[in-house]
Amino acid sequence: MIDFLQLVIAGLATGAIYALAAIGFTLLWQTSQTINFAQGEFVMLPAFFMLAAVNLGLPFWLAILIGFAVTLALLGWGFKRMLVDPMLRHGVLPLAIGTMALSIFMRESVKEFFSAEAQPFPSVVPGTNMEILGAVVSLQNIGVLLVAVAAVLALQFLLTRTSIGHQMQATAQNPAVARILGVPVDRMILYTFAINAVLVTLAALLVAPTSHARWDAGLSLGLLAFTAAIIGGFNQVRGALFGGFLVGLLQNWSGYYVSSAYREAIPLVLLILVILWRPQGLFGVAEERRT
Repeated sequence: MIDFLQLVIAGLATGAIYALAAIGFTLLWQTSQTINFAQGEFVMLPAFFMLAAVNLGLPFWLAILIGFAVTLALLGWGFKRMLVDPMLRHGVLPLAIGTMALSIFMRESVKEFFSAEAQPFPSVVPGTNMEILGAVVSLQNIGVLLVAVAAVLALQFLLTRTSIGHQMQATAQNPAVARILGVPVDRMILYTFAINAVLVTLAALLVAPTSHARWDAGLSLGLLAFTAAIIGGFNQVRGALFGGFLVGLLQNWSGYYVSSAYREAIPLVLLILVILWRPQGLFGVAEERRT
């Protein structure tokens, strides 16, 4: 029972990272029909922005702020203006191929110009342990889980309780009607890209202390976040959250009870089953987007 509790908490902490990236997948698809296959690299890169600032002698808190600012500029505004806007007018498939190329470019650039070795990354949460019901649990895992849940709750508040959130939802549901009603659709889409940039930076800040900052970290993270988004439902934020937690739990359970070789295989098996049984995802709604 103690081992199971430890696995659950560690799995939920891991799943929280996937959930943040998966929610970004969902938001971009809802508002602009953008499938960002570079999302894993979007989580990898902010950690190197922060490390670069630390290496310049800046305090870590300032490096974090710089990481958020640079990510907002490059992976929020820059990504939309320089890649999504020019490519999307040619269709979803060319944009998907473009984001695949971007992911390769980002990985190789970090490997070439920063380091091919894993870099230790400071943690905002002490790396000590605490005891819960007899189970020894990492305080870092608890911190990751709490921060991620707080971020998701803040996002839900924004989307459901504010005027900007209502306009973003209207843009996601029907951009043409939203424009007729006076909603600044282009600005709402830009806000979505900015939110995604914040989410991936937060994910980088939470995951890098345990896995280190690595040039290839985005490969598996992006795949598992995409898996979580599809399992939960590509048109539901709560579905992406549930999918992230489920993937994290399955990884830990399969790694402990079956074999570590199946940590990433089991979620992919579930993905296939969900696609065959419920293509819209566990929480998704079958719908046709109208433009």
